[in-house]
Amino acid sequence: MSRNLPLALAAVLGLGAAANGLFMLISPGKWYFAVPGVTTTGPFNQHFVRDIGLIFLLVATAMLAGVARPASRVPLWSTAAISLAGHALFHFWEVAVGICGTGALAQDFPAVTLPAIATTALALWAWRDNQALSEWETLAAQ
Repeated sequence: MSRNLPLALAAVLGLGAAANGLFMLISPGKWYFAVPGVTTTGPFNQHFVRDIGLIFLLVATAMLAGVARPASRVPLWSTAAISLAGHALFHFWEVAVGICGTGALAQDFPAVTLPAIATTALALWAWRDNQALSEWETLAAQ
């Protein structure tokens, strides 16, 4: 697989997380009412929305820094993947315990579950790419 596709996907995910995080920080009330399904998760809490906005900016920074710094890619993308996967699993838990209906999973899929899957796949790709590069460097040194 060419490195261009994973790097482009990581950049798109990073820019998307940055846009979402900035929206949450700059206008938490507008974000709360603009994102489908959010109003069904509980009452508006400006502090909470901004806290989560900071987490999205952290994910964005990790993804974009990983694009620019290959040596740091594995820990950065793995950290982002753990955060997004935890977020997605929390959404599944809410359905499992009856807080949200099963329709929430389909509604959340594009913005919650899919980024978690994509970021996890990118972290695994980065790990495999790093292993392959290490093996190539070992062979080249011999």
